[in-house]
Amino acid sequence: MSAATGPVYPQSEAELRVQLAACYRLVAHFGMDDLIYNHISARVPGAEEHFLINPYGMFFREITASSLVKIDLEGNQVEATNYEVNRAGFVIHAAVHRARPDARCVLHTHSDAATAVSALQSGLLPLSQFAMHFYNRVGLHDYEGVVLDTGEQARLAANLGSYRVLLLRNHGVMTVGQTVPEAFMLVYYFERAARIQLAAQAAAAARGEALHLPPPEVCEHTARQFTELQGDIRWPGSREWPGFVRLLDDLDPSYRD
Repeated sequence: MSAATGPVYPQSEAELRVQLAACYRLVAHFGMDDLIYNHISARVPGAEEHFLINPYGMFFREITASSLVKIDLEGNQVEATNYEVNRAGFVIHAAVHRARPDARCVLHTHSDAATAVSALQSGLLPLSQFAMHFYNRVGLHDYEGVVLDTGEQARLAANLGSYRVLLLRNHGVMTVGQTVPEAFMLVYYFERAARIQLAAQAAAAARGEALHLPPPEVCEHTARQFTELQGDIRWPGSREWPGFVRLLDDLDPSYRD
């Protein structure tokens, strides 16, 4: 498929490994990582029940294509490796991958702004064009503790529904993409929207001013422009991703190793 008509997923595991490693490095570069925790998982082409994920114990900025671990839906390794996998942490990802065949990439972070917004009763507000991309298109999942219990999987999947973003209350955010670039762009713009919201709320509180929210019909119209790819809007990541790859290659191309 072309960038104009839909997402393009890697045809080989080798290509996917490089793309996923790049995504880990980008999450770290933009300050959305959390030490060795969180995950970005992606379906292996031609083996839909197998996934690539980060080795437990490596920072996102250290991830390389060859260090990614191949696992199944239970978090078990399907190939020999010297690395461990945080099986408990894969509970969130497995719930989504099982429920959503279109969920080729699942990205979960504890990024500061998204986590702060997750603790607000109002959640993400349509205070910026970034935020209006997600207007009425974010699922909500209440905090139940560290996600170790597989009994929570059904509730996670149900609260995500058909959305591409799930706000995990008091915890963080999760994005779902038909490609790795899509999942990354969703979390990138969600974090931008959350940072702007927190700044606007702080400024409004300091000045004693009310926040200005566009009318609901305008917010919905804007969201449709993004999600329906109106005008010259394209699938998330289809234009941006090559630039991100150039950025990484300039900074440190070792993610390709």
